[in-house]
Amino acid sequence: MLANVVVDLFLRGGPVMWPLLLALVAALVVIAERSLWWWSLHRRTQAAELQESFNAIAAGEFDRAAQITARGHDPFLATVHDGLAHAHSSLLGAMQLRASDALDKAERLQWVLGTLITLAPLLGLLGTVTGMMHSFSLIGGELSSPGAITGGIAEALIATAFGLVIAIMCLVPYNYLNNRIEEAKHELEASSAQLELLAHPERGVIEAVKIAESAA
Repeated sequence: MLANVVVDLFLRGGPVMWPLLLALVAALVVIAERSLWWWSLHRRTQAAELQESFNAIAAGEFDRAAQITARGHDPFLATVHDGLAHAHSSLLGAMQLRASDALDKAERLQWVLGTLITLAPLLGLLGTVTGMMHSFSLIGGELSSPGAITGGIAEALIATAFGLVIAIMCLVPYNYLNNRIEEAKHELEASSAQLELLAHPERGVIEAVKIAESAA
Protein backbone atom coordinates (compact mmCIF):
# COMPACT_ATOMS: atom_id res chain seq x y z
CA MET A 1 0.00 0.00 0.00
CA LEU A 2 1.24 3.40 -1.05
CA ALA A 3 0.23 5.08 2.21
CA ASN A 4 2.22 2.59 4.26
CA VAL A 5 5.27 3.06 2.02
CA VAL A 6 5.09 6.84 2.39
CA VAL A 7 4.72 6.63 6.17
CA ASP A 8 7.63 4.19 6.36
CA LEU A 9 9.86 6.48 4.30
CA PHE A 10 8.85 9.43 6.43
CA LEU A 11 9.72 7.67 9.68
CA ARG A 12 13.02 6.42 8.27
CA GLY A 13 13.94 9.99 7.33
CA GLY A 14 14.66 10.92 10.93
CA PRO A 15 13.57 13.87 13.10
CA VAL A 16 14.31 16.44 10.39
CA MET A 17 11.31 15.10 8.47
CA TRP A 18 8.92 16.85 10.88
CA PRO A 19 10.03 20.41 10.05
CA LEU A 20 10.12 19.35 6.40
CA LEU A 21 6.51 18.20 6.73
CA LEU A 22 5.58 21.61 8.16
CA ALA A 23 7.35 23.25 5.23
CA LEU A 24 5.39 21.07 2.81
CA VAL A 25 2.07 21.98 4.43
CA ALA A 26 2.96 25.69 4.39
CA ALA A 27 3.90 25.47 0.71
CA LEU A 28 0.64 23.76 -0.23
CA VAL A 29 -1.44 26.30 1.71
CA VAL A 30 0.32 29.28 0.12
CA ILE A 31 0.12 27.83 -3.39
CA ALA A 32 -3.60 27.11 -2.97
CA GLU A 33 -4.32 30.57 -1.51
CA ARG A 34 -2.37 32.41 -4.22
CA SER A 35 -4.01 30.33 -6.97
CA LEU A 36 -7.46 31.22 -5.67
CA TRP A 37 -6.52 34.90 -5.41
CA TRP A 38 -5.27 35.11 -8.99
CA TRP A 39 -8.32 33.19 -10.22
CA SER A 40 -10.51 35.71 -8.39
CA LEU A 41 -8.55 38.59 -9.94
CA HIS A 42 -9.05 37.12 -13.40
CA ARG A 43 -12.80 37.00 -12.79
CA ARG A 44 -12.86 40.60 -11.52
CA THR A 45 -10.81 42.03 -14.39
CA GLN A 46 -12.97 43.92 -16.89
CA ALA A 47 -10.77 44.70 -19.88
CA ALA A 48 -13.71 45.85 -22.04
CA GLU A 49 -14.85 48.38 -19.42
CA LEU A 50 -11.29 49.67 -19.05
CA GLN A 51 -11.01 50.30 -22.77
CA GLU A 52 -14.47 51.88 -22.75
CA SER A 53 -13.37 54.29 -20.02
CA PHE A 54 -10.29 55.28 -22.05
CA ASN A 55 -12.50 55.90 -25.08
CA ALA A 56 -14.76 58.08 -22.93
CA ILE A 57 -11.79 60.07 -21.61
CA ALA A 58 -10.45 60.53 -25.14
CA ALA A 59 -13.84 61.90 -26.15
CA GLY A 60 -13.86 64.30 -23.18
CA GLU A 61 -16.69 62.42 -21.43
CA PHE A 62 -15.08 62.40 -17.99
CA ASP A 63 -18.35 61.91 -16.13
CA ARG A 64 -19.05 58.75 -18.10
CA ALA A 65 -15.48 57.54 -17.56
CA ALA A 66 -15.84 58.08 -13.81
CA GLN A 67 -19.06 56.08 -13.77
CA ILE A 68 -17.52 53.20 -15.73
CA THR A 69 -14.39 52.97 -13.56
CA ALA A 70 -16.44 53.04 -10.36
CA ARG A 71 -17.98 49.66 -11.18
CA GLY A 72 -16.92 46.37 -9.64
CA HIS A 73 -13.66 45.49 -7.90
CA ASP A 74 -11.25 45.52 -10.82
CA PRO A 75 -7.93 47.03 -9.57
CA PHE A 76 -7.15 48.40 -13.04
CA LEU A 77 -10.47 50.25 -13.17
CA ALA A 78 -9.94 51.39 -9.57
CA THR A 79 -6.53 52.82 -10.50
CA VAL A 80 -8.02 54.87 -13.32
CA HIS A 81 -10.93 55.96 -11.11
CA ASP A 82 -8.57 57.22 -8.39
CA GLY A 83 -6.63 59.14 -11.02
CA LEU A 84 -9.78 60.86 -12.24
CA ALA A 85 -10.98 61.58 -8.73
CA HIS A 86 -7.69 63.27 -7.79
CA ALA A 87 -6.98 65.03 -11.07
CA HIS A 88 -7.17 68.38 -9.26
CA SER A 89 -4.22 67.49 -7.01
CA SER A 90 -2.05 64.68 -8.35
CA LEU A 91 -3.52 62.37 -10.95
CA LEU A 92 -0.36 60.29 -11.33
CA GLY A 93 0.31 60.17 -7.59
CA ALA A 94 -3.19 58.84 -6.86
CA MET A 95 -2.82 56.14 -9.50
CA GLN A 96 0.57 55.12 -8.14
CA LEU A 97 -0.82 54.74 -4.63
CA ARG A 98 -3.69 52.59 -5.86
CA ALA A 99 -1.38 50.51 -8.04
CA SER A 100 1.01 50.03 -5.12
CA ASP A 101 -1.84 48.74 -2.97
CA ALA A 102 -2.90 46.30 -5.69
CA LEU A 103 0.67 45.01 -6.09
CA ASP A 104 1.02 44.56 -2.33
CA LYS A 105 -2.00 42.25 -2.42
CA ALA A 106 -0.58 40.40 -5.42
CA GLU A 107 2.74 39.82 -3.63
CA ARG A 108 1.13 38.62 -0.41
CA LEU A 109 2.79 35.44 0.98
CA GLN A 110 5.26 35.31 -1.93
CA TRP A 111 8.05 35.54 0.64
CA VAL A 112 6.94 32.20 2.13
CA LEU A 113 7.59 30.35 -1.12
CA GLY A 114 10.87 32.20 -1.60
CA THR A 115 11.98 31.21 1.89
CA LEU A 116 10.96 27.56 1.47
CA ILE A 117 12.90 27.28 -1.78
CA THR A 118 16.06 27.92 0.25
CA LEU A 119 15.01 26.48 3.59
CA ALA A 120 13.79 23.04 2.44
CA PRO A 121 17.12 21.95 0.85
CA LEU A 122 18.97 23.23 3.92
CA LEU A 123 16.73 21.14 6.17
CA GLY A 124 17.37 18.19 3.88
CA LEU A 125 21.10 18.84 4.15
CA LEU A 126 20.76 18.93 7.93
CA GLY A 127 19.06 15.54 7.74
CA THR A 128 21.96 14.29 5.65
CA VAL A 129 24.46 15.44 8.26
CA THR A 130 22.56 13.95 11.19
CA GLY A 131 22.03 10.68 9.30
CA MET A 132 25.71 10.36 8.43
CA MET A 133 26.69 11.23 12.00
CA HIS A 134 24.40 8.45 13.19
CA SER A 135 26.03 6.00 10.76
CA PHE A 136 29.57 6.93 11.73
CA SER A 137 28.73 6.67 15.41
CA LEU A 138 27.84 2.99 14.86
CA ILE A 139 30.95 2.06 12.93
CA GLY A 140 33.10 1.79 16.02
CA GLY A 141 30.84 -0.38 18.13
CA GLU A 142 28.41 -2.25 15.87
CA LEU A 143 30.40 -3.53 12.92
CA SER A 144 28.39 -6.76 13.14
CA SER A 145 25.22 -4.78 12.41
CA PRO A 146 25.55 -3.27 8.93
CA GLY A 147 21.78 -2.73 8.83
CA ALA A 148 22.08 -0.07 11.52
CA ILE A 149 24.76 1.74 9.53
CA THR A 150 22.82 1.65 6.27
CA GLY A 151 19.78 2.90 8.18
CA GLY A 152 21.64 6.12 8.94
CA ILE A 153 22.62 6.48 5.30
CA ALA A 154 19.01 5.91 4.24
CA GLU A 155 17.92 8.58 6.72
CA ALA A 156 20.35 11.02 5.11
CA LEU A 157 19.20 10.29 1.57
CA ILE A 158 15.48 10.41 2.37
CA ALA A 159 15.73 13.76 4.14
CA THR A 160 17.76 15.23 1.27
CA ALA A 161 15.35 13.97 -1.35
CA PHE A 162 12.32 15.26 0.56
CA GLY A 163 13.88 18.69 0.95
CA LEU A 164 14.71 18.89 -2.76
CA VAL A 165 11.19 17.83 -3.73
CA ILE A 166 9.69 20.61 -1.61
CA ALA A 167 12.06 23.19 -3.10
CA ILE A 168 11.25 22.12 -6.66
CA MET A 169 7.53 22.11 -5.87
CA CYS A 170 7.82 25.70 -4.60
CA LEU A 171 10.11 26.96 -7.36
CA VAL A 172 7.72 26.42 -10.27
CA PRO A 173 4.69 28.28 -8.80
CA TYR A 174 7.00 30.92 -7.31
CA ASN A 175 8.42 31.82 -10.71
CA TYR A 176 4.97 31.64 -12.30
CA LEU A 177 3.46 33.95 -9.69
CA ASN A 178 6.37 36.37 -10.03
CA ASN A 179 5.71 36.48 -13.75
CA ARG A 180 2.02 37.21 -13.12
CA ILE A 181 2.98 40.03 -10.75
CA GLU A 182 5.27 41.55 -13.37
CA GLU A 183 2.47 41.36 -15.93
CA ALA A 184 0.03 43.03 -13.53
CA LYS A 185 2.61 45.72 -12.75
CA HIS A 186 3.11 46.39 -16.45
CA GLU A 187 -0.65 46.62 -17.04
CA LEU A 188 -1.08 49.03 -14.12
CA GLU A 189 1.76 51.21 -15.38
CA ALA A 190 0.32 51.15 -18.90
CA SER A 191 -3.12 52.14 -17.59
CA SER A 192 -1.64 55.00 -15.58
CA ALA A 193 0.44 56.23 -18.52
CA GLN A 194 -2.51 56.07 -20.90
CA LEU A 195 -4.78 58.01 -18.54
CA GLU A 196 -2.08 60.62 -17.97
CA LEU A 197 -1.75 61.12 -21.71
CA LEU A 198 -5.48 61.25 -22.34
CA ALA A 199 -6.16 63.58 -19.41
CA HIS A 200 -3.53 66.13 -20.46
CA PRO A 201 -4.59 69.68 -19.62
CA GLU A 202 -5.02 70.46 -23.30
CA ARG A 203 -7.49 67.59 -23.57
CA GLY A 204 -9.82 68.78 -20.83
CA VAL A 205 -8.44 67.95 -17.41
CA ILE A 206 -10.35 70.98 -16.05
CA GLU A 207 -13.60 69.17 -16.87
CA ALA A 208 -12.30 66.11 -15.06
CA VAL A 209 -11.61 68.20 -11.96
CA LYS A 210 -15.10 69.64 -11.99
CA ILE A 211 -16.71 66.21 -12.39
CA ALA A 212 -14.57 64.67 -9.65
CA GLU A 213 -15.43 67.52 -7.26
CA SER A 214 -19.15 67.32 -8.04
CA ALA A 215 -19.13 63.53 -7.60
CA ALA A 216 -17.47 63.93 -4.18
